[in-house]
Amino acid sequence: MRDEWAVTADGLVKRFGDRRVVDGVDIRVPTGSIYGVLGPNGAGKTTTLRMLLGIIEPDAGRRTLLGFDAPRDASDRVGYLPEERGLYPGMKAREAIAFLGALRGLDLKTGRARAVTLMEGAGLGHAVDEKIRKLSKGMAQLVQLLGSVVHQPDLLVLDEPFSGLDPVNQERLEKLILVERDRGATVLFSTHIMSHAERLCDRLAIIAGGKRRFEGTVDDARGMLPQRVRYTPQRPDPAIAGILPADAVSDGAGWRFELPGEGIERLLVRLIDAGHGIAGLSIERPGLHEAFVRIVGEQEAQA
Repeated sequence: MRDEWAVTADGLVKRFGDRRVVDGVDIRVPTGSIYGVLGPNGAGKTTTLRMLLGIIEPDAGRRTLLGFDAPRDASDRVGYLPEERGLYPGMKAREAIAFLGALRGLDLKTGRARAVTLMEGAGLGHAVDEKIRKLSKGMAQLVQLLGSVVHQPDLLVLDEPFSGLDPVNQERLEKLILVERDRGATVLFSTHIMSHAERLCDRLAIIAGGKRRFEGTVDDARGMLPQRVRYTPQRPDPAIAGILPADAVSDGAGWRFELPGEGIERLLVRLIDAGHGIAGLSIERPGLHEAFVRIVGEQEAQA
């Protein structure tokens, strides 16, 4: 039976000089899930991931990785894509993937065969024998990612994997993450791009200023903000403002306001009875970006 948690962290602290880059972070990553660590640049995301992997040691706190108290004991079961990309430019793509697999204990023959399959699945089959220096930045980044999964790890850790990718390669990367999750791997990735986290994550943590500000599902985060209503009357009439909630703001043809606590039905009846009618009505849930701004504050979110 697999452990309930693939990764745990309790009170992780890391100081660089007088600065606490990570300040008491707690994390629980469920086995078999996609888990995102979100935060603005400089929030402490990369340092947290490196402590979880055992690349650097925390100054305080405890962490486990795939059940091991010493993360490096699980290194052959982990795939890691660091924030700093790097491949040997003279290597062919297939050889680069097989080489990265060999560093995790995979034999080169198996690695080369899997490299071809992985590149074809990622839409890069035409570049199997191309040297890294001839690939675009996005393609080279995907090759390095394939090298982190070629040994079929139980845990895949990706640090800002979408950074620098064009939309086509971002979509390829999202598909690859889902394939790895469906294979049974746990995926842990950091990002400051909300849209990817919103589409992919089963759970997420939001870190800002070295502290964990939130942990839960995307719906949990979005649920911290009220839903908003967009209402369009059959014809413009300033008198509508007297019926709508006090926070209603006109956007020209229609109005926007928070969903009343008692629901929308009574308000609609009053609008219809007053002869304003309904030309359009939608109830919109706040996005993850809006929730992120509420959680970390406007100033840190802008950063």
